[in-house]
Amino acid sequence: MTDTDVELLWRPDPTRDNGMTAFRAWLADRGHSFDDYESLWEWSVADLEGFWGAIASYFDVQFHTAPERVLGSADMPGAQWFPGSTLNYAEHALRRGADDDLAVIFHREDGFASSLTFGALRSRVAAFRAALASLGVSEGDRVVALVPNAPEALIAFLAAASLGATWSSCSPDFGARAVADRFTQISPTVFVAVSGYVYNGRSFDCRPVVEEIRSQIPSLRATVLIDYLDNGATLPDTHSFADLVSAHQGAPLEFTPVPFDHPLWVLYSSGTTGLPKGIVQGHGGIVVEHLKMLALHSDLGPGDRFFWFTTTGWMMWNYLVGGLLVGTTIVLYDGSPAYPSLNTLWHLAEQHRVTYFGTSAPYVQSCLKEGLDPSSRYDLTGLRVVGSTGAPLTPEGFRWIAAAVGKDVQIASVSGGTDLCTAFVAASPDRPVWLGELSCRALGAAVYAFDEAGVALDDAVGELVITKPMPSMPVFFWGDDSGERLRDAYFDTYPGIWRHGDWIRITPRGSAVIYGRSDSTLNRGGVRMGTSEFYRVVESIPGVVDSLVIDTSGVSEGELLCFVVLDGVTLADVEPLLRQELRSSLSPRHVPNRFVAVAEIPRTLNGKKCEVPVKKILAGADPDKAVSRGALRNPESLQPFLDLASG
Repeated sequence: MTDTDVELLWRPDPTRDNGMTAFRAWLADRGHSFDDYESLWEWSVADLEGFWGAIASYFDVQFHTAPERVLGSADMPGAQWFPGSTLNYAEHALRRGADDDLAVIFHREDGFASSLTFGALRSRVAAFRAALASLGVSEGDRVVALVPNAPEALIAFLAAASLGATWSSCSPDFGARAVADRFTQISPTVFVAVSGYVYNGRSFDCRPVVEEIRSQIPSLRATVLIDYLDNGATLPDTHSFADLVSAHQGAPLEFTPVPFDHPLWVLYSSGTTGLPKGIVQGHGGIVVEHLKMLALHSDLGPGDRFFWFTTTGWMMWNYLVGGLLVGTTIVLYDGSPAYPSLNTLWHLAEQHRVTYFGTSAPYVQSCLKEGLDPSSRYDLTGLRVVGSTGAPLTPEGFRWIAAAVGKDVQIASVSGGTDLCTAFVAASPDRPVWLGELSCRALGAAVYAFDEAGVALDDAVGELVITKPMPSMPVFFWGDDSGERLRDAYFDTYPGIWRHGDWIRITPRGSAVIYGRSDSTLNRGGVRMGTSEFYRVVESIPGVVDSLVIDTSGVSEGELLCFVVLDGVTLADVEPLLRQELRSSLSPRHVPNRFVAVAEIPRTLNGKKCEVPVKKILAGADPDKAVSRGALRNPESLQPFLDLASG
């Protein structure tokens, strides 16, 4: 298949220098010449030591103790990256940018806005670092936070990292039980929390939740309260964030050197079927991985403005703040993306001349269905890239971005995971964008499609696997001393090979298509299909707001069930069209046996559809074992599925 067989939406400007071509030129000066991206990728996964050593050298990674080599053991799990070395993530995040260069732009839903220069950010991190030390925090301790996507969260994180303490955060819209399920596992020393937050036009008081959470964490030595809404909110037995920073102004900015794999932060699995797994990533692995992704794949550097809509409970927050590593101004937004309308974020892009605008595929679909045309309403001439993740971006979503945001804007549909805190199927400034496809496998990511026997497939759908280690793979799961849970999570299907749990097809061009989770596949008459293709058709029908498809093959008579959330229409109105569109767009086998209207689709706290837990409930599993309600954004939405299972 050639490029002309698939619609080309965007082609790189050959006259424009970018981060990827600059890196290739640097390599060429050192005896490694590559004609194109694909040949560079091939080398990056064939010679792991050569590639990752080049990344560390190219970006001048600041080792306090030099590594003995780039890669010790290459086993998975258990690869040893840059053994013997020490460094600190916060030092890398704060070393670029002159004092008066803009580091952070902050915008809140209610109109409050602020900014920080690199000089001011360094000063406040130094002050809060000293404050944490005064509260007894030292290397290896844990600092947890219930915070929105705001400068205070960034300052607290960098201060903790500078001490060698381990960070973990949740968004303030998480319920007390969901937060406690996460934080109690890691026995934190200090808890940083906001007194309240705003969302969708309303203000919320967090203090009762803060009280409940800290009562469940016996290891706490101190709680620090951020008066986020500036309304004088207080809480007994807490320290004021503002007072602590003020009291320690002028403290020196210092960094504790830690081993390459020293825990930087703890991220969490969704926790839908038990306690969330605490996923630990190391200082060094995140530094080299995010330098690669942000400077090379995202082409970001000084003078750029990097935005991704996220909360502090999603790995994209950790990825967004990584923009500081390459000297980019990061744009933080706190609030609803749809308040007062879906145009809010596009207005933000105009206001702050955003260079790289990151969002989720569902947000793009919402803009498409509402008929938004941002480029006609806002000046988006500063915009170079629109990034999308969280779910596969539909071909219609690609077309909408090209038509309504700008034909010269690169569409960076990417896929990765919390597990590595990065994208491993991505975009590159020197790679074209084809309709419905992710442009490339990321450098250093040995991504392939495997069949059930572990054989790599060419241009066919298979399990997404990573056959060689990457530096940001988990150092360990918290509390998993034997490593058994880590092995079971990724390495039980193909020993020594990372199985991610998605369906993927690698095209002859080196681009890729993601088809959804492999553990929620629709298997009808031997034809396997990812759920993303199904949702693309169903949710394109006017009046269908959301949907969930469950294949109960092997359960009762093996029905295909489609649950839909409707707005302004009845099921009788849309069911004939749904059946017709699914039959013609997919296959007769993929027309559901039944459609069921529900008020809401169960979603995790990070907004992902709960396909597997619902499938288990419909199969008759104990609901309390099939899903942890505290891990759901809308636990009441389970009731129709429970009723169906018991009926």
